[in-house]
Amino acid sequence: MKRDVLLQALRDLPAGRRVITALDVPSQTDALALAARLGPTGGFVKVGLQLFSAAGPGVVHRLQDLQRDVFLDLKYHDIPNTVASAARVAATLGTSLCTMHAGNGRAAMAAAAEALAAVSPHPVTGRRPALLAVTVLTSLSEAEMQEVSPSADQLQDRIERMARLAWQSGCDGLVCSAADLPRLRTAIGPDPLIVTPGIRPAGAATDDQHRVTTPREAMDAGADFLVIGRPITKASDPAAALAAIAAELD
Repeated sequence: MKRDVLLQALRDLPAGRRVITALDVPSQTDALALAARLGPTGGFVKVGLQLFSAAGPGVVHRLQDLQRDVFLDLKYHDIPNTVASAARVAATLGTSLCTMHAGNGRAAMAAAAEALAAVSPHPVTGRRPALLAVTVLTSLSEAEMQEVSPSADQLQDRIERMARLAWQSGCDGLVCSAADLPRLRTAIGPDPLIVTPGIRPAGAATDDQHRVTTPREAMDAGADFLVIGRPITKASDPAAALAAIAAELD
């Protein structure tokens, strides 16, 4: 599936279905119970390192049985052949989105993108996974970024440079903070798909995220998908919390 066709198919989903609930829980039992409580608007869920380490690939199939699209957020970071092989596995599982670090470099991003471009659409989703590059983790502040990787660049300059590299290397889009979106969209244009974590509805706690914004602000700034965790998963009624966000976006 060509990149432009895939991106259009994902953007054609209703805004409410482009909210991704983060299943950051320690077991498959917890994940399935939570996914079942999301109601009819809870189409997309995120499977990250914690859940995948606990439950393995089988949890993806079980979530698909609940009619959930899966964002497999494992942030691949390895040699080109390894990340390409991992991307093929993500396609075989029928995931809709998968991630790798842009800091992995051009060759690795190109290898993963080429691997996904060659796969057939999955019979469950009708699509191949979109490959998203993580520029800078939203939990990192400017000072922390300089500590681990000193550079003359400011944080926003680094994000912009890595985003351009990822798109040129064949990635379908990016993961970045909504706070970085206005300048980033100006720099790279409307084409790359952007998935935005660190989203907190108005009045919610920011927890461990340094750069956060509300769902409406993020969509208005150019986000295509929003990742929301605790404001939904810790709510007394997760389906109602998700439905309220979806209604605001629609």
